[in-house]
Amino acid sequence: MEERRQHSRHGTEMQLEVFDLNSGQRLGRIVDLSTDGFMLFSDTPHTADAVLQCRLVCTSGSDAVQEVRLGADCLWSRPGADGQHCWAGFHIIDLAEDQAAALDSLLAQL
Repeated sequence: MEERRQHSRHGTEMQLEVFDLNSGQRLGRIVDLSTDGFMLFSDTPHTADAVLQCRLVCTSGSDAVQEVRLGADCLWSRPGADGQHCWAGFHIIDLAEDQAAALDSLLAQL
């Protein structure tokens, strides 16, 4: 498969949870993250081509960046091997300037 990422993704030891900004529903846990997107591990499947407004929340007790708000497009979604979880890839499509700075700060901690 052709690699199309422009920025490298960073795996994380931190607990980064993603929530739907409108409903507050938990969407999953970030497995890796870059300035362009993220991969999510979730209990529920996501719909490819769905656009979501999200909050990335650091729940690991870090004193630094606690939250990043962004818009993301689900590029793909696949069931996990256990049939009970899902993997999904998201492309960040909407990020305000202050939130981009917060994301950069978060990435620097990974």
